[in-house]
Amino acid sequence: MAGAPERRGRDGARTRLRIEEAALRLFAARGVAGTSVRDIAEAVGVSEGALYRHFASKEELARALFLDRYAVLAQSIREIGQIHRDLPSRLAAMVRLGCTLFDEEPALFAYLLINQHDHLSHVPDDPACNAVAALAELLSDSAADLPQPPALAAAMMLGLLVQPAAFALYGRLEGPLSRHAPVITEGVLRLCMPTGIAER
Repeated sequence: MAGAPERRGRDGARTRLRIEEAALRLFAARGVAGTSVRDIAEAVGVSEGALYRHFASKEELARALFLDRYAVLAQSIREIGQIHRDLPSRLAAMVRLGCTLFDEEPALFAYLLINQHDHLSHVPDDPACNAVAALAELLSDSAADLPQPPALAAAMMLGLLVQPAAFALYGRLEGPLSRHAPVITEGVLRLCMPTGIAER
């Protein structure tokens, strides 16, 4: 009996993870508004009451999903800065990260992309949990090589990466997105680096 609470704790953590994974798939496919608590509960195989024991509402679940996954993405971006020291390597690694995320976790990419406007105002400015701030930080370390301010470079770079992903998401660009990574990287390098260096 002494071990029962620990098992329940582990079971609870597993159930919460299953709820998050099912909700992510449904939110990406149908949108948050088009997904009901019952849809999520049925996908997980639990009662609606069991779902409410983990999240007070569908909106709380949607917000928690976004903030958590966005923070994980921010950490991946910061790791690029620890591994790669020069700007071209950092830019290429960032493009690879985005393309790999799209190819390997399309539901997550779609969810972050489609629902960002509902949640970005709740994301702290801290680069440890804010992917855009983490990217700006990554570029700030190489500011001497940037022909524009880091925040502007980050916004422009994301446009070059996210727009092809959006086209692929809606079937207007043949995937996988990684096959287009070299061309996207070339565009990012031309955008974010001084002309002489980018053309070498």
